[in-house]
Amino acid sequence: MTTVANPAPEQDLSGITGKHFLYTYANGWRYEMYVKNSRTIDYRIHSGMVGGRWVKDQTVDLVRLDADDYKISWTEPTGTSVSVNVLPAERRLHGVIFFPHWVHQHPERTVCFQNDHLEQMAKYRDQGPAYPVCVVPEFAKITFIEDCGENKEDVIAADPADLPEGYADRVN
Repeated sequence: MTTVANPAPEQDLSGITGKHFLYTYANGWRYEMYVKNSRTIDYRIHSGMVGGRWVKDQTVDLVRLDADDYKISWTEPTGTSVSVNVLPAERRLHGVIFFPHWVHQHPERTVCFQNDHLEQMAKYRDQGPAYPVCVVPEFAKITFIEDCGENKEDVIAADPADLPEGYADRVN
């Protein structure tokens, strides 16, 4: 039971861990996320300002806010911070992306498999400028969702450009 002394609901994360989903933001940007476990996600960006970017083993803070409401938050080596509320049963999410100014000025610098370029991302981040931050808050529709189980390395394992035609258009 949630109380003033104990404000956190039970942290049963089984409704989100192991889930793989595609979603499209209201601005048209298309993303994909695999909640690998309670501490890490893999993701790909299919379109938008940094379309073509993909990341494996991004450390996150994952919490359950309510029965079907999860918050996933992280800060990338680029200095970009992200917070996403996911409602799997409603097939809806809301994300807020906080792009440092250098990413907003040069998004193409981040379009890569980040894991192979961590030093370069840190160098860009440290060179900045960090401010002003470009804040992008958007609702999204989850267009495809499946349960792949936890800790699978093959769910997100290729560059978005190497995926079959129509991959990001899947709907279920």
